Parts: sequence; C-alpha cells; structure tokens
Amino acid sequence: MTTAPTPAPVAGTAARPERTGPRNTWLLTVFTAVTNLADGVTKLVVPLMAAHVTGSPLAVSAVTLSLTLPWLLTSLHVGVLVDRFDRRLLLWLADGVRALSVVVLMAAVARGGAGVPLLFACGLVLGIAEVVALTAAASLVPAAVAGPGRERANAWMAGAETVCNQFAGPLVGAALLAAGTAAALGATAVTYVLGTLILLPLVPLAGRFRADGAPAGPVRSVHGDIRAGLAFLWGNRLLRTMALTLTVMCACWGAWMALIPLAATRSMGADDGDYGVLMSALGLGGVVGAVTVGLVNRVLGRKGAMFADLLGTLVLVATPWLTSSLVLNTGAAFLGGMGGVLWSVNSRTIGQSLVPDALLGRYTAALRMFSWGALPLGSALAGALAQAAGLSAAFAVFSLAAAGLIVPFLRWMPAGELTAEPTARGKDRP
Repeated sequence: MTTAPTPAPVAGTAARPERTGPRNTWLLTVFTAVTNLADGVTKLVVPLMAAHVTGSPLAVSAVTLSLTLPWLLTSLHVGVLVDRFDRRLLLWLADGVRALSVVVLMAAVARGGAGVPLLFACGLVLGIAEVVALTAAASLVPAAVAGPGRERANAWMAGAETVCNQFAGPLVGAALLAAGTAAALGATAVTYVLGTLILLPLVPLAGRFRADGAPAGPVRSVHGDIRAGLAFLWGNRLLRTMALTLTVMCACWGAWMALIPLAATRSMGADDGDYGVLMSALGLGGVVGAVTVGLVNRVLGRKGAMFADLLGTLVLVATPWLTSSLVLNTGAAFLGGMGGVLWSVNSRTIGQSLVPDALLGRYTAALRMFSWGALPLGSALAGALAQAAGLSAAFAVFSLAAAGLIVPFLRWMPAGELTAEPTARGKDRP
C-alpha cells in the first residue's frame, strides 16, 4: 500500500494564484455552467431525433448510449491526454468540437433529416468531447486556484455541473424543442460557442495549465501511463476507498434513475407535474449542497460530510422501497442531491491535494470511469431485477448495497487525512 505523497510546492503551475483565484473561479464556473447546460440539452434532443426517424428501440437506445459510452471506453486514454497537454487548450478544443458536431446535425436537419448512423456518430463525438472537457476542467483547478479557495471553486463547479447537465439542461431542451429541432440545435450550438469564447486567450484565465511534469521529450507508452495512474489510485488506501465507495453509490443512483419513473407513476400516483417536482428536488438539493458545503465541512468535517452522502444515497433508494409517499420520496431526492454535491466537492478537493499534478488527469478520468460507468450498469441490473421480482425487490437490493458501505467507509476512511487543507501536492512522478 502506498501512502499519500508528502506535500511539497508544485513548481510552475500558476501565476500568483492567490490573486487570480477568484477571477479564475468565476470563469471556470461560468464555463462549466454554460457547457453543461448545452450537454444537458443534447442528451435530450439527440435521442428524440433518433426516435423521430426510426421505430427501432435498439437503434434509439444505441444513439442514447453513444452519448455516455465514451466514459467507459475512452476515459483512461483521455486521462493520459489531459496529463500530457495544456488543459485549457483541451477545454477549448473540446468545446469547439461539440459546437461543430451540433452544426453538422443542424445542416442535416436543414437538408431533410439526420439518419441514425449520423446521430450515433455525432453522439460519440459529443460524448468523447464531454469526457475531455470534464476531465480537463477538474484537473486544471489546482493550477488556477490556490489551496484556500479550491473548495469554493470545486463547490461552484460541481453545483453548476450537476444542476445544468442533469436537470436544467433537459428542461431547457424540452422548452426549445417546442420551437422545433432546428431551433433547439441552433441554441445549443450558440451555447457551445459561448463556452469556447470564455476560454479564448483574450480572456484572463491566469496560470500555466500544462501538467507539471508532462513529458517534453520522448513520448512515454500510453498503456504504461494508464497503468501508472491506476496503480497510484489503487495503491493509496484513501483514494481506493473513495473510488470503490463511489462506484457502488453510483450504481445505486443508476438503479434509482431507472426505476423511479415507474415507481412514481404507479406506486406514488404522481402525474407529470408531480414527477417534475420530484426530479427538481434533486437539483435543488445539489444547489443547497454547493452553497453549504463549507459550513457542513466545518461542522461535520470532510469525513462526516462524505458520510452524509452515503446516508443520503441509502435514504434515496430505500424510501421508495419502504413507502409510496410522494412527499417523503421528494424529500429523499432532495437529500440525495445535496449529498451528491457534498461528496463531489470533497472528493475533488482531496484528490487535488493528494494526487501529483502529472497524474491528476489520469486519476480524474479513472475515478469517473468507475463511477459514471457504474450508472448504466446499475440501471441495467435494476431493470432486470424489477422485471423478475418487482420494483420493491429491486429497490431493496440496492438499499442493502448502500447499507453495506457504511462499515467499510467508517473503518477505512482516515479522518485525519481528510481534514488536511489542500494547499499543495506532492511532486512524485509516475
């Protein structure tokens, strides 16, 4: 087992971050909000476009899967890319590629419609660009924001990512579709372009954003770099425990997202408006979590705040198993959304404190591969369980999975390391 690296100043990562940090935080938060809003719209619009051109459930599901499949297939390689090149430039390129992909879809619609192969290809491009953008954005925070302000930057970015991507984006997409597919795509392309403009060199996002220790000479083996990143993650007990815990929790979230539409409409008697309120409670909880994370950390400590998310996940999946009350399930959704942001902020801050800059992209990508990759797996397993034994049994299984995390988390998460301030990271190299 590898212990956390000894903190030491990281050379050449930021120019006077104590002065540029607040400005950089605002710029990164606005970029995150704008681009994730557009991502949320595309995740609604592109599958609906597929449903309009084919009646095949397999084809529509394939287009939907294309938007998220890159997290499983490309995350580790993207992590190497983020650790080798300028992270701000990668953000700019990823956003430009997303804007271009949407323009291609607009052109296809103008010529009579986009077929399934084009939708699938554009979905893959959009998905890969999202992996690059989110990995690079999380990895450049330490170079843009000094340690004392890093928790706030992570809180604002995590809140913007959660609310805009998962909740506001689909709502805005539904409203835009009322004006037509072309209008929705056009607004999305403009939004991506706006995100690109935020990161143009003329905008004063201060700092050096090439990974400290990134190779300037002979290129190392990509697979060797991937192994080094995974070995670092697995060799640190704290990071390993966080990754495994998050993977199980994300599987529980995937199960809840897959089953809650049926549970709400069949068991809870919710109409479309009630269901909208239930889902909006997740976003509202995320906003509250982002605003209060500093206070929660001071009162409970980082370990306590992350444990609150574990309990929130348990409450989220156990409530529809135990009761059909729409009010209680809406409250559980609020707690789950709040806990999710508490975990995200603290997990990112801890990782940025413990992981060397030259490994941060690979660490971030691997962590998201495990966690985001568990979402569709949890959804698939939940669907199979519900089909075989009913909704209640499926919720019960995932409730037990969430409850099973409590003892390992309390035993293996060292509170002392979690409370350390993220002032600097080690200079260890892979």
